[in-house]
Parts: sequence; structure tokens; C-alpha cells
Amino acid sequence: MRELGLTVVTGGASGLGAATAREIAEQGGRPVVLDRKHPETDLPFEEVDLADRHAIEQAISQVVEKHGRPSAVVNAAGIDVCGQLSDVSAEDWEHVIAVNLLGTVAVTRVVLPHLKETRGSVVNCASTLGLRALSDASAYCASKFGVVGFTRSLAAELAGSVGVTLLVPGGMRTAFFDDRPEQYRPGPDAQLNDPDDVASAVLFALRQPHGCEVREMVVCHSGETSWP
Repeated sequence: MRELGLTVVTGGASGLGAATAREIAEQGGRPVVLDRKHPETDLPFEEVDLADRHAIEQAISQVVEKHGRPSAVVNAAGIDVCGQLSDVSAEDWEHVIAVNLLGTVAVTRVVLPHLKETRGSVVNCASTLGLRALSDASAYCASKFGVVGFTRSLAAELAGSVGVTLLVPGGMRTAFFDDRPEQYRPGPDAQLNDPDDVASAVLFALRQPHGCEVREMVVCHSGETSWP
């Protein structure tokens, strides 16, 4: 299995990103968190707005200067806005695309030269809603369908040089749903995964030896309603 090295984790202050960063550290790797919020741990951290390409470029430059070349990136940051298209402002809708899709692309683009040098790997977090569309989730679905297409294309483009994994998680027990209107929150009987379990799957992908790749994986609760 591949040794874990310096890994950039977006959205590492909470949810799946935090679970992944913690797991990497526990397994002997060196995670660096990119987020707007401090992770409230002693892990290395760069504050950055993942909707801002120029800020991302500066943050990755700081990571390299302080810690060296990354050997992996896990794009776990994600936001949502619920409601019918006519009820969601253009600014809010486009912000979801900017963070979830364009932020994933921007981080990958900036880190990629380093990953080519280290023969590293990329794990991009999509969603079961990147494969199945639901009403009142057009921004989130559009962004995650985009991540699916981007990651599959990137895997073909980088075959043999950088490992690329598409992660498709179902719902998880995180703060992701906290700011939603009540009607869009999981009910008390919702069956959701523990983000630590999904993080273990991410680590499995990161630790594959050179030339062996986990190209795609769906990780969800057995009762997940959005899969299949």
C-alpha cells in the first residue's frame, strides 16, 4: 500500500472533510485543511474562500511554501441551497456551482503539477445526487453532476500519471443539513452514514499502490433513498 504523504483536504473543518483529515493524520499522513472556517484542531490550516480561484491559487502556494509538495488532494468541500429554481436567487444558485464544481476544478488545477511530480492522487467528492436528480435541488445536482463528468474526464486524461478517484457518498450525519429549512432536512428516521466510515473509504483509495486505482466508489447507507 502507498504511504500517505502531504494531502490537501478542502472542506476539512467539518463533516467528511474533517473526518478525512483526522483519519489521514491518525494513519501517519500530513493533512492540510483548506476551508473558510478554522478546523478547531492543531492540523495545518489555510483559510480560503473556495469560490475564489485567485484565493485558491494563493492558498496552495502557501501550502507548498510551508509544507512542501502535496502528494494528494481530497476535494470534500460542498454547500447546498434548496428550493425551486424560481425561489432561489441567482447569486445563491451560482455560489453552489462556484464552490462545489469550480472550486473542485480550481484546487485540482493548481495542485496538479505537484501531483505529477509526486505521482500522487486526486479524490473528488460528488454525491448520489450527482447521478440521480431530485426536485428543489437543481444547483446541488448540477454541481455534483458536473463533478462526476469532470472527474471521469480527468481520470482518462491523467491515466498512468496521477490517480483519480470519484467518490459518490450518500447522506451522512454531519452539520451539512443544519441550515436548511425544516422541510429539506432528513427526518428523525433517516438512515445516514457516519462520515468516519466514508473517510475510511477515502483512505483506501489514497493508499492504493501506483498503477492500481479505485476509479469510482459509491459509499452509502444500505437504506439510502437516493441510491440506486
